[in-house]
Amino acid sequence: MTIRLPGARGALRTYEPRTEPLAVTPGTPLTSRTVFSAAHVVADPFADVTPDAPAAVDWDATLAFRRHLWAHGLGVAEAMDTAQRGMGLDWAGAAELIRRSAAEAKAVGGRIACGVGTDQITGGTLAEIRAAYEEQLALVEEAGAQAILMASRALAAAARGPEDYLEVYGHLLRQTAEPVILHWLGPMFDPALEGYWGSSDLDTATDTFLEVIAAHPDKVDGIKVSLLDARREVDLRRRLPQGVRCYTGDDFNYPELIAGDAQGFSHALLGIFDPLGPLAAEAVRVLDTGDTAGFRALLDPTVELSRHLFQAPTRFYKTGVVFLAWLAGHQSHFTMVGGLQSARSLPHFARAYELADSLGLFPDPKLAEERMKTLLALYGVTQ
Repeated sequence: MTIRLPGARGALRTYEPRTEPLAVTPGTPLTSRTVFSAAHVVADPFADVTPDAPAAVDWDATLAFRRHLWAHGLGVAEAMDTAQRGMGLDWAGAAELIRRSAAEAKAVGGRIACGVGTDQITGGTLAEIRAAYEEQLALVEEAGAQAILMASRALAAAARGPEDYLEVYGHLLRQTAEPVILHWLGPMFDPALEGYWGSSDLDTATDTFLEVIAAHPDKVDGIKVSLLDARREVDLRRRLPQGVRCYTGDDFNYPELIAGDAQGFSHALLGIFDPLGPLAAEAVRVLDTGDTAGFRALLDPTVELSRHLFQAPTRFYKTGVVFLAWLAGHQSHFTMVGGLQSARSLPHFARAYELADSLGLFPDPKLAEERMKTLLALYGVTQ
């Protein structure tokens, strides 16, 4: 069987789908790297989706996907950018997501870390921003999850310079119950975060970031860097205090960063490990045996798909992630919180399908093919 897929200019090409998925089954726990998948949320397809309506989540399907990730040995990074935090998922929805996912993690023995931000406010003074962070931090800690201190749009707007970041983050780190993960999300993921850490010069911003960590190394489990710059990440991780981990958030260069070099390696907290979950876990298990070449042989071929999903405007990568989850059978529909399913073009979807299928990511290739043909038909592409 074949399927006709549209290219960038609308010309159709013929593609022959795989008939069998890549053979990957849950295995032993991961040991050489700590790996989180930033997980997406499944929208309620029957909910009111008018612009002013609150986010509506299909909780059963959303939690089932988290169980899928935990079953393969991955940790779940909850209520992050991949979950449409700040792009359709409001704080009320995120708070409920954190409570439910943390309870589910406890029930199944899964690892979970949850995003702490300030998205219950749109702006304010530094005191108001600190209070917003504190409210979310308290909720995450009460839920029994590890906290990820995310970058704040409100702080980016209010901060006068590096000293304000040092004050706010220092205040928060002094009161955390357990070590947290600090998250530096670049403006390619969220344009409102331009100039974070008090400067648009990344070298200057890095110095401030490291100053925050150096002042409280016992309160920082690790850092997540999402700047899509492998060399900068390597330089940064080599400057971290002993015991502070680097979790790569680089969805363009993750195989080489996780594999590492003679001076160290990165752990992982990645949005691309949502669709790649089972394959990523299998690759890390190979790395656990010391087989770096085998790890790269499994993971390197996935980079083309990741770069496709995360192409500019990068912040819309969530659309491709949810699209692949639908094709893979993890949800019954391709509807997103905030209507974000419209954020990418049909040729973009077609190429994502082709790349994912060629990797064997779909547990049921026939189902994925049928769903892809359904989408094509909606756009007027006949087979």
